[in-house]
Amino acid sequence: MRIWMVPALVGVLTLGGCASDDMGPSQVELRAQWDAQNVYPKNYREDLLAYMSSYLNNPNHIRDAGISMPQLKYKGPGDRYMVCVRYNAHDDHGHYAGVKEGAAVYVSGRLDHFIDQKKQVEQLCQDAAFAPFPALETLGR
Repeated sequence: MRIWMVPALVGVLTLGGCASDDMGPSQVELRAQWDAQNVYPKNYREDLLAYMSSYLNNPNHIRDAGISMPQLKYKGPGDRYMVCVRYNAHDDHGHYAGVKEGAAVYVSGRLDHFIDQKKQVEQLCQDAAFAPFPALETLGR
């Protein structure tokens, strides 16, 4: 082997080591990452109250408030902790709008997003056992 070929051979071997057909995490790794984020939301009530105070146009004098315990429910590629909430809040004209339901989705123990689309909520909360949620009724601004 000639001496000038050694650096070229080293360069080819070095670049060859960088090339692989690794296209990111495997399905098993993705599933493990997803499941690792399923941490029971210890402060789910407080997180939900903070969210509802900004979500509702008029959070004063809410009636018929109820909340479920966190449960693992199927959402997306796997399960997530969800809390169902029921409430009757004022509309823009100061009248009660009727009882509505929503589902709070928790990731890593914190509220990640809120679902208020009726069909999705009906499916997610169909077996929810609601307990009174007086803290929501006294929310206010």
